[in-house]
Amino acid sequence: MRALVISGGGSKGAFAGGVSQYLLEVQNNKYDLFIGTSTGSLLIPHLALGKIDKIHSVFTEVSMSKIFDVNPFIVKNRNGNHVVSINHFNVIKQFLRRRRTFGESKKLLQYIKESFAIEEFEQLKTLKADIVITVTNLSKNQAEYKSIHDCTYDEFCDWIWISSNYIPFMSLALRNDFEYGDGGFSSLVPIQEAILRGATEIDVVVLETEKTIGKIVIGKNPFSLLIDLFRIALDQIEKHDLLLGILSASDNNVKLNVYYTPVELTHNALIFNKTKMKEWWIKGFDFAQNKSKGMNNRI
Repeated sequence: MRALVISGGGSKGAFAGGVSQYLLEVQNNKYDLFIGTSTGSLLIPHLALGKIDKIHSVFTEVSMSKIFDVNPFIVKNRNGNHVVSINHFNVIKQFLRRRRTFGESKKLLQYIKESFAIEEFEQLKTLKADIVITVTNLSKNQAEYKSIHDCTYDEFCDWIWISSNYIPFMSLALRNDFEYGDGGFSSLVPIQEAILRGATEIDVVVLETEKTIGKIVIGKNPFSLLIDLFRIALDQIEKHDLLLGILSASDNNVKLNVYYTPVELTHNALIFNKTKMKEWWIKGFDFAQNKSKGMNNRI
């Protein structure tokens, strides 16, 4: 049983798209299970359908205006670098409304439904493959995994959206009297879940470098500092998930094929730059191709 696991990583999901395109279209890998967290959850329904061109367009054309109805960020370009600062007006507006998050991302749910039709959902349900979305139940402090076979269309779209909600910058969701947020807070790289569901070989796309490259520049204002602190915390969750996944794979004789990003793509994955994302998609495809050639040369 073969699985494709895609980690969280915001705009860096474009790299995962490129890797997946190579695995599906060139390697002709057939997957029985697709599991995604956060940005990975946005990709996997389309990948399971084999609609690579569509998800490439959908993903690389996304912009901040298609995600946020209340955007807490102001992004400026200084000397070729993106500098993120707080949008004081929107954040104050959120406080006045007694909201618990700096921003709102309900537009993302609308974009998900516009790009993923109910007919595609019904087609996915007829496939043998399972498509599983990772979310974090904040009320219970635990990860939950939502299979397409247990959901209606609206529920499935909701879970994809919730999996991608990077709190406190995006929406907090209430479902069944529980509060939910980004799947990455509890299971950023859900290898163990794939093994528990019976996978014997897993292709894993991790949207970080295998080792920290160079010195990390910490934010120079409170808002960007907060983003950096979250990034560091999620980096530790990722390392934990990978370690547990590797140990579990060893104990269960599961083959792991791990695809890290070869370079640091961005320090702020909440910035969705169309030009950069299209470049990252190509980089992902080329990286998977080169990695495959290297593996074949060693055989």
